[in-house]
Order: sequence, then C-alpha cells, then structure tokens
Amino acid sequence: MSTQNLLVELFVEELPPKALQKLGDAFSSRMLEKLRQLGLADASSHATPYASPRRLASHITHVAAQASDQTVQHKLMPAAVGLDGAGMPTPALVKKLVGIGVSLQTPTQGPIQDNIQGLKRIEDPSGKAGAPYLVYEQHQQGLKLEQGLQMALDEALAKLPIPKLMTYQLETNCELPGWSSVHFVRPVHGLLALHGSDVVAVQALGLNAGATTHGHRFEALADPVPIAHADEYAQTLLELGAVMASFGDRRKEIEQQLQQAANVVSGLLGRNVQPVQDEALLNEVTALVERPKVLVCQFDQEFLDVPQECLILTMQANLKYFPLLDASGLLTHYFLVVSNINPADPSAVVGGNERVVRPRLADAQFFFDQDRKLPLASRVEGLHKVVYHNKLGSQAERMQRVYNIAHHIAELLVQAGAIKAPIVEVPCADFLNQVDTASRLSKADLLTDMVGEFPELQGIMGGYYARHDGHDDAIAWAIEDHYKPRFAGDVLPRNMVGVVVALADKLETLVGMFGIGNVPTGDKDPFALRRHALGVLRMLTEKQLPLELQQLLAVSGAAFGPLIQDPGAALTEFLIDRLAGLLRDQGYGPHEIDAVLALHPQRLDDVLTKLDAVRTFAALPESAALAAANKRVGNILKKLGSVEPVVQTGLLCEPAEKALYEAIQLVLPQAQSFLEAGDLAAYLKSLAVLRVPVDAFFEGVMVNAENEALRLNRQGLIKQLHQAMNRVADLSRLAA
Repeated sequence: MSTQNLLVELFVEELPPKALQKLGDAFSSRMLEKLRQLGLADASSHATPYASPRRLASHITHVAAQASDQTVQHKLMPAAVGLDGAGMPTPALVKKLVGIGVSLQTPTQGPIQDNIQGLKRIEDPSGKAGAPYLVYEQHQQGLKLEQGLQMALDEALAKLPIPKLMTYQLETNCELPGWSSVHFVRPVHGLLALHGSDVVAVQALGLNAGATTHGHRFEALADPVPIAHADEYAQTLLELGAVMASFGDRRKEIEQQLQQAANVVSGLLGRNVQPVQDEALLNEVTALVERPKVLVCQFDQEFLDVPQECLILTMQANLKYFPLLDASGLLTHYFLVVSNINPADPSAVVGGNERVVRPRLADAQFFFDQDRKLPLASRVEGLHKVVYHNKLGSQAERMQRVYNIAHHIAELLVQAGAIKAPIVEVPCADFLNQVDTASRLSKADLLTDMVGEFPELQGIMGGYYARHDGHDDAIAWAIEDHYKPRFAGDVLPRNMVGVVVALADKLETLVGMFGIGNVPTGDKDPFALRRHALGVLRMLTEKQLPLELQQLLAVSGAAFGPLIQDPGAALTEFLIDRLAGLLRDQGYGPHEIDAVLALHPQRLDDVLTKLDAVRTFAALPESAALAAANKRVGNILKKLGSVEPVVQTGLLCEPAEKALYEAIQLVLPQAQSFLEAGDLAAYLKSLAVLRVPVDAFFEGVMVNAENEALRLNRQGLIKQLHQAMNRVADLSRLAA
C-alpha cells in the first residue's frame, strides 16, 4: 500500500516555556504510537517533533491513506457453555454474539457453527485437553486515515503532560451563535493536517483542519503562511514565516550565536570569556523565541563589587540573560541577550535590555550594602521567629541541633586522630571552635535581605557576610558549603570544617524527618531526603571519615531529645539502599556490592577499598570454587545456630580435615598482617590457597558425623574457615 508523509500542527498562544519541549515530544510520539496501533503507520515510520512558543507539530513518515484489512478473532466461551446438547446456542452465546454485532438467526438444521459464518470451535486457549472453545472471526475493513488520525489526535491531546489546564471560550460554528468552553494548556487558534499535499478532515479543540499556519508576529513575509506539502512545513515556515519550528535546531542556533558573541567580547576585553553554562536556562530561552538573535549588552562596572553570584542569579532567573565569565571564573560587565526579533539596527533592543538590567543590579547592590550593616551573629536570635517545621520547631532550634551534632562529630574525629595536617592546618582546639562558630552562624543569612530576595543564595551569602565580619576563610567556606552537595554530581565542602557542618546539617534533616514519619514514598520526596542521604554517604566514603553510622545516628537522635521517635532501623535501611545505588552508579557490580554490604559495615570510609579488593578476588580462578564453598559453609552454620570456632587437634582424624586445619593456620597469620596493613586485596588473594584443601574437605569428610565430639569439632573447623573468609566481605554472595 502506498504511503505519504503526514504533518499535524496546533497553532496556539504562547506556551509555558519550561514545559514546551516535553509537550512537543509527547504530542509527536503519542501520535506516532497510536497510528502504528491502528495500522496506519509501521515500524519504519519516524516522527519528527516541532515545538516553538506558538505551535506544537509532528511530521510522521510513511503513513497510509487506509490501513490494511484484518481478521479479528473474538474469544467467546467454552463450547459446553455456549451450545446445548443439540448444538443449539444457549442464551449466553446469543447475548455474546449480539454484543459484538453479529446478526443471529436460529439455524433450521445442523450445528450453529455451520450456519453462522465465522463461528468456530477450537481447542481451549488455556490448554485444557478435550475442552473445545467457541471463537468468532470477524473481518474488519482497515481504518481510513481521516478516522485514524482523529483518534490519534484525540488521544495525543488527552494524554499531553499539561502542567495546568486553561479554560477558554470558543465561538461555535453553527447557524445559531453561541460559545463553548474548551480546555487546553493555552487557547488554540489553528489546526493544520496534511497527508502529502492533501488536507485531512479532522477536528480538534473546536477547530477544523486546514493547510495554513501563522509565522512570526512581526517578521513573517506572509500571513497566513500556506503549507503546500507536509514535507515543506519546516522550510516554508522558515522562509515565509521567519520561524525555526524545530526546538532542537533553535537550541543549536542559539548555542552557536552565543559562542560567536562571546568571541566578539573576548576580542573587546583582550581575554577569553564564555557564557555561563546553564542547560535549564538554554532550554527556557529556546522555548521563548521563534527566530533567535543573540545581542551583546553591558552594565556599569561598579556593580561588579556585588558578589557575582547575586548578579548572575538575577540576570539568569529574572531576565533570562547569559552572563559572561572569564577563564578564571570571574564575571565580566558584558552579558548576552537572546532576542526574538532581528532589526537592522539593534541599538534600541540593546539599549532597552541595558536599561532593564540596571535597576535589578541596583537592587542587588542595595541588599548587599544593607545586609552588611548588621553582623551575622546579631541575626541568630531572630531565627526563633522563623518556623522550620511545625513538629520540629523554629530555625533557631534547628540551628542548635546542627550545632550539637557538629560539635559531637568534630570531637569524634579528634578522638579518632583524623584531624591532623594536611587535612586541617590548625590545632584541634581551634578546629572545634571553628566548627562551633560555623554551625552557629550557618542559618543566620536566612534573615538577610539578599537571601529573602534570592533563596538560592542561602549559604553563599552567609560566607560573604562572615568574611565581612572578620571570620577567616575556614569558617566562611564552611557556612557557604554546608548545603553541599546540593545536587547529584555537586562538589563536596572544601575543608573539614565545612564537611562536619554539612554532615551535621544533613543528618539533622534525615533523623528529624524520619523521626516524625516524613519518609519518601515512590517518586515523592518533598524534603529531598534522598539527596541528603547521598550527601552523607558521599562525605563518609569520599572523605574517608572514620565514623560509625549507628554512632552518627545516635548522636543526631540525641540532639532532638523526646521530640521524635527513634528512626533507627528504617533510616539505616534507607541509607544502605542509597549507598548501594550510589556504588552502582560508580560502576561496581551488584554481586560485589552485595558481598560488601551483607556484613552491615558501620564504617564506610573503607567501603570503596573493600569493593576494589572483592573485584580483584573475583577475577582469580579460585574465586568461584571458594565462593561456592563459603555459601555451603554458611548454609550449614545457619542451621546449627551458635557454633564456637574451637578445634581440638586431637580429634582431627581424616587426612582432609587435618590438611584444611593446617592450611587455615598457615594462611591466617599472613592474612592478618595484610588486614592490619590495610591491604584488603592482598588479604583476599591470600585465601586462594585454601581452595584445594576446602574442596578435598567437602569431598571426603562428613561434617555432621554421628560421633558428637567429632561433629562439634568439625563444626568448629568450618566456623574458623567461615570467619577467615568473611572479614572483608561475604564471599558467598559472589557464588553464581
């Protein structure tokens, strides 16, 4: 059957920019999916989505004018239910046949299936022997494109991921004037549907399909824009409508123009500059323009005295501008604007944007100057008036808990000898004071004007204000970094003071929320507890902190007192699950992770080392046999309950058990030395020599001997073996 390409477009008022790309992709993919289901498109058909601020469209290849005819088989009921002893239809069968549109007449003679074409007796589909089943085979004519496209269009519109529906009135097309309510993301003003060069007569949202659309509001060469053929849609829109219909093409064009403009500014400044990399901003700007034109603008250099994070944020979030940074990451006074018009003289557009940015930056400068009039410490008392959570108190109470947790963590690190050069360049007493000061001031910037205007700057502004108050970099960095990592892949705090305060902050959130029952469910995680958990786990593993997980949770729980229930096991399980996912993302295999985490390690600072050691061991030729033997030993010991690893050499009578005992005694001292030296890979490798005596033992020795003394002695021997093999990981988890 011959096919042609199909083009469907909805012409709408300005769509929500943050949802545009998703809407365009969903509209196109669901149209294609439905057309394939209806037999109008096949596996070779391909859909190209188009999405601009004022249109959603899809170009679909190889679409038939009519689907192929097909035979549909309706499964009815068992023959014993549908036919009586004389082969005549029962009321149940009559009702079923009428329900699928079969005109039924009572046969004058012979079985009913001989009189109704299409009714057949087959073997029971469930496979029961001797239980025939009745089916009805019905010939169906293939759908015409007009019918199928209407169904596909209706379904695609119904399933669009619309963030918020809008209701508007549409004048009805009838002799009697009137209005009807329409529900869509934005008012729709046009519907285009072409199969090749032929208009497909479909309707949507109160509109009839045609062969025209509309271009750019100001720069289109024709209005309306006629589309002669489905394959000419994008090119015609570009030439006559001054619109780049493809979201992806527009995005690439903006990226190229941004780089070209940055090169121009680099020449003006005599040093290399680049636009701030922000994928979300780039996507949003792509969704705001139909024909992009990047222009170079600038602001007064005096604003560079304001922290550049404030200037960058206000330009990006409020104005959708692209700030320019030099090679050292410092903000320049140039910025880039993506305009939706391309005038011959862009000076008016440039001047307008420069006038717009000036008061925004002046506001940031004013907030910065006002905030510095009060020291951070003077704002701490005001945190009592800021609610953190109705069950967990104010921000002041939260800050006090973070302070207590951080102080205990710092003490634990000092006691463990982890606080020493080159990690920390100050004496332990000074380190404790820095942790106390940073944690006490960590939430104070929540009451500043700058953070009130830009909540995204919390922590960052606290660092600036701490330096202004005379605190050293260690404290300022800790205040700035204690929210890190803020997202997946974000960096960890720069110094150990910041690590301690960040760890305390995240533990306080996790323990508090779990303690009042606010646990993540499905894809709902309003308090970002998964992100907090990953932050805790990354700091413990990557910073190799010698801290026990249960000890940290106990210290954190104590900071709340009777305010919460003990989250205990639930939070521990949550953290271990997140750790397993984190390790999988780092490339470790599920068996390796399972082997290490099966021992429920309390300290996570050597988890990565253990995983590397297990991976090295798994590559040895002896590993499979030892893992299988270890699994067998573990299964035996589980059934026995408590077994002491005690062996009386005088009771060793079989050569194989003597050889295994001697091998264990030979291996253990060497393995222990590797373990004490921290060479876990060498420790596991040293166990490889046990393969031969272990295999011989299980082939020639009955562990559960009838003689009780022999039985207990052999159980003690395999207990020794089990302990020796599982000090780093549960090697039985490596068994196939």
